[in-house]
Formats: sequence, C-alpha cells, structure tokens
Amino acid sequence: MRPLFILALLLSLVASAQAATDATLKRVLELAGVQLLCEQTAPLLQRGMSAEQQKSLGKAFAAAPLCDDLAKRVALKVKREQLEAALKLLDSPLAQHFTAAERAVGEDGGLATYRQQLQERPPLGKRLDLVRRLDKAAHTTELATLLRYEVGKTQALLTLRARGGDLDEKALAEQTAAQLAPLRASSASGVEAFMLYAYRQTPSDKLGEYAALYEQAPLRAVLEASTKALPEVFAARRAKLK
Repeated sequence: MRPLFILALLLSLVASAQAATDATLKRVLELAGVQLLCEQTAPLLQRGMSAEQQKSLGKAFAAAPLCDDLAKRVALKVKREQLEAALKLLDSPLAQHFTAAERAVGEDGGLATYRQQLQERPPLGKRLDLVRRLDKAAHTTELATLLRYEVGKTQALLTLRARGGDLDEKALAEQTAAQLAPLRASSASGVEAFMLYAYRQTPSDKLGEYAALYEQAPLRAVLEASTKALPEVFAARRAKLK
C-alpha cells in the first residue's frame, strides 16, 4: 500500500501547487487590469444588438468563463516564478499608490473637464513622455485597442449572419483590419488623458519608478501573454456563436 500512499501524496501536492498558481495568476490579472477587460466584454458586445443577439453574446462572453479561458492561455506562457514575482510587484506600496489614484478618477468626475483643458493647455513634454512610457510598458492602449477591435469584429460577424452571410476568421480580420489604426489612436488619446489626470499630483520621479516597475520581466511576460491570448479567446468564442 505504501507506493499508493506516496502516489496519492504526490498527486495532492501537485494539485495544491496548481491551485496556488491559479490563485496567484487570477490575482495578478486582477491587479494588472486584465480581469476588468473580461468584465467589460459582454456589456460592450451587447450594446446596440438585438435582444436575441444580446442573449447569445451574454452567454458566450460571460465574464467568469471568459477570464478563466484567458488565464489558462496565459498560464501556458508564464512560469510560476514569474507570476509570484509579478504579484509582488503589483502588491507593492508603489503600485498600490497608483491604483488608488486610478480608482479616485471614477469618484470625482473631473476627467471630462480635464480632457477639455488639455486641448487648451497641453501637458509638459517630459510628463507626457513618462505617461507614454508607462502606457507602453503596461500595454494599456494595446489591450484597450484589442478589446474594442475584437468587440467590433464580433458584432460585425453577427450582423452579417443576421443578413444570411458569414465569414471565417481570416476573412473577418481582412474585412475589419482598417479599423485598427483609428481605434488605436482614440484609445491612446483616452489612456493618456486618464493617466495625466489620475497621476496629476504624483511627482514625475515616482511616475518614472512606476513605469520601470511595469518594464520588469515578470510583469512584461504576463502582459505580453495576455495581449496574445485576448484575440484567441474571442476567436474561440465566436466559433461557438450561432
């Protein structure tokens, strides 16, 4: 019986390690803002669609299974040690400071007015460079662009099918490729305004430290894997739509 006991113990240890890894990955995706993309997907997709289409989209793109699928794909590309290091970075006092500043934007309601002010008084070049450095390192514009692009592709496919047509993934990408550039430009503009407003009371040297945090290899690995996984997740879900 002893070999069976040892095998059972080993399997239990493997399962425990996997559960710990899954929990770490989920927390990293939450703190990095990737989980929020999953939560925003269904509402964005359902906007402007028929009641029947909204029901189908809500089922196919429900937040929890969508994020689980994305997490599984990310897990294949990122090592456990990288996840643990990424979580340590995102749980640091520096990261928590910026997270608090970001959350405050939704509470004070001043972003719209600030965006108008930016047109009259553009930010200092050095400050804008820091924001763009952080945006690039955190893949914020890239992820926002991908989400909006994949949402548009999915809605276009459903609209086409409602008219009796259809496209495979390759043809769908070719038909919608022209949308990417304007989506990226508008996403970048929105991200820059948000960051400039959220961090307006944060010294530039601290903003530079935050950008450097996202430039570290563990976080870069998670975000690059997430960026690659997002279109894959959408394609897999579109294949199940009727």
